[in-house]
Amino acid sequence: MASTTTFDRSPQRQKAVLVHLDVHNTAGSSGHGQGTRHAAGASDYESDQREFEDLARSAGADVRAIIGGSRQRPDPGLFIGSGKSEEVAAAVAADEADLAIFNHDLSPSQERNLEKLLKCRVLDRAGLILDIFASRARSHEGKLQVELAQLRHLRTRLVRGWTHLERQKGGIGMRGPGESQLETDRRLVSERIDTLRRRLEEVRARRAQNRGARRRSEIPTVSLVGYTNAGKSSLFNALTGDDTFASNQLFATLDTTVRRLDMPEGEPVVLADTVGFIRDLPHDLIAAFRATLEESRDAALLLHVIDAGDGERMARIEQVNSVLAEIEADGVPRLQVFNKIDLRDDEIARIERDDDGVAVRVYVSARERLGLDLLKTAIAERLRPGVPDFEITVPPQAARLRAQLFELRAVRGERIDDDGVAHLTVRLPYERLRGLCRAAGVIPPPEPRVFEEWETAT
Repeated sequence: MASTTTFDRSPQRQKAVLVHLDVHNTAGSSGHGQGTRHAAGASDYESDQREFEDLARSAGADVRAIIGGSRQRPDPGLFIGSGKSEEVAAAVAADEADLAIFNHDLSPSQERNLEKLLKCRVLDRAGLILDIFASRARSHEGKLQVELAQLRHLRTRLVRGWTHLERQKGGIGMRGPGESQLETDRRLVSERIDTLRRRLEEVRARRAQNRGARRRSEIPTVSLVGYTNAGKSSLFNALTGDDTFASNQLFATLDTTVRRLDMPEGEPVVLADTVGFIRDLPHDLIAAFRATLEESRDAALLLHVIDAGDGERMARIEQVNSVLAEIEADGVPRLQVFNKIDLRDDEIARIERDDDGVAVRVYVSARERLGLDLLKTAIAERLRPGVPDFEITVPPQAARLRAQLFELRAVRGERIDDDGVAHLTVRLPYERLRGLCRAAGVIPPPEPRVFEEWETAT
C-alpha cells in the first residue's frame, strides 16, 4: 500500500523533536480524542514528560529537543497554535530532525497540517505507542493484534494524495466513475481489517475454550496486571521459574503467557502475564487486544503489580484501574503487589491486611526473590474466602514458629502465660498452618469442618 505522506517512514533510528504541552481543557476544540491533561500540576507534567521521553526512546528515536509549554485549549488546526508550531519548525530545521512526536492525540487534519508546516513526519501519542507495540510483538497473535490496531488508526489518516493515479478523468477505456487510489486504499484497508478481525475471533474462541477447560477442572486463574515497566514479567518468572522476556523498558513483552503455579499447599493455580497498561492507551489497541485482556476479565484474582519506588505510583494505580474498568475487569477481586522493594531502604517484605484480616497488599522484590512465599500465601488466602481463625499453643522452645506467624501477619491475638507459653489466635489457610506447626514440633489445631466441606466441594 502506498504511504499516506511523501515523508520517509522507514523503521531506522530517526532524529526526533518531542512536543509536550500542558493543555488545561479541550473546550472549543474541533479535534477528536485530544488526550489532554486537565490543569496538570508541576509534578504530573514532569512525570508525563519523562514517560514520553522513555516512550520515544523505546521506539528507537534519537531525541534531539523537547518543546514544552502550556495552552488553555488545543488549536483546531495545529493543536499547538501557530506560534508554537513555528518554534517546533525551527527546532526541526536546526537539528535536521526526521520526525516530530507529540505527546497528545492529534486529529487527522491536525497531523496533516503540522506535516506541511514542519516539513517532516508527524506522529502523535497513539501512533507512537502503536509503533512500539509493532516492534515488540513476537507471537502470531500479537502481530495480528498490533496490525489491526495500526490499520484502524491509519484508516482515518488516508488522504487524497494520489490524484495522478485517479481513473475519473475519462478517456477511451476509462469512462465512468472508476475508483481513485484513495478509495482503493480505503477498500484494501477495510478488507484487511475484516480479515484480521476474523482471525482474532478464532483466537478469542480458542482462548475461551481453554479458559472453559480450566474452569471445568476447577483450576483458578490468577492474572498479573499493572502499569508498564512495573516488573510483571520479572515477577511472573520468579514465581513460575519461566524465562519470559523481561527488561527495564516500556512494553518489554506483549504476548500473554500462561503457566502453572504450584502453591505451598493445596491445588495449583494458573498464572497469566498480560500486556502492561499506560496512560491514554489507544482505544484501537485495547479493542485489538481484547482476546488477550479477557484473561484478566475472567480471572479469579488480579495481582496488580506496582513499582514501589515510583513517585507517581498512586496516579499509576488510578490509570490501571481506569483501563480495568474499560475492559470490564474492575469487578474482579484484586491483590496489590508492591514490587522492587530492594530499591528502597524503608521497605521490607510483608503482607498488609485490612480490618477483617484479609490480605490486601504484599511487598516483594522479584529481582531479589524477596517475599515470594508471602505472596503465595496471600494468593491462597484470597482464593479461599472465609479462612477461619485458629487457636494454637506455642512453647518457648518453638519461638521460631511464633516469629514466622508474625512475619506472615497471621497473628490476630496473643496471650503469654507465666511459663512463657504463647497462646495465639491465627488466621492462615489450614494446610500452611499445619505444615508450619509440624515443622516446629507443635501440635496443629484440629481441622475445621468448614474447611473439610470446602475441600470436598473442590
